Amino acid sequence: MSFDLREHTADVAVEATGSDLDAVFAAVGDGLAAAMCDDVPDTGERFSLTVTAENREALLFDYLDDLIYERDVRSVLPVANDATVSRDGDEWVCEATARGVPLSEIVAREIKAVTYSEMDLSETESGWRAYVVFDV
Repeated sequence: MSFDLREHTADVAVEATGSDLDAVFAAVGDGLAAAMCDDVPDTGERFSLTVTAENREALLFDYLDDLIYERDVRSVLPVANDATVSRDGDEWVCEATARGVPLSEIVAREIKAVTYSEMDLSETESGWRAYVVFDV
């Protein structure tokens, strides 16, 4: 799994790839963290979250929105993301963990929100690709 930060007008975008949905979700989460902070210490405790949605794209949006929420509420930067994506009947589920680095230990840039603008989550010949724009 990997990610790249992409310039996007006044916003920032993350383009990520992974062998499966789990890997691409985690890679976008790591890309979000990289967009907020250049140097991340090895501190912080792992936390978990579960997100459900009606489709894969909504699930990715809600997952990233929850990572931003955790940053705002817990005052941590979610890094070293791990995600498991599955389908449960008519719903998609993401069970995820991340290490929450205290914001007091880093210099972080503000990411206001995840957007649906130009969002892409698609299967490729080599796995999955995601492109997500964040409002800064």
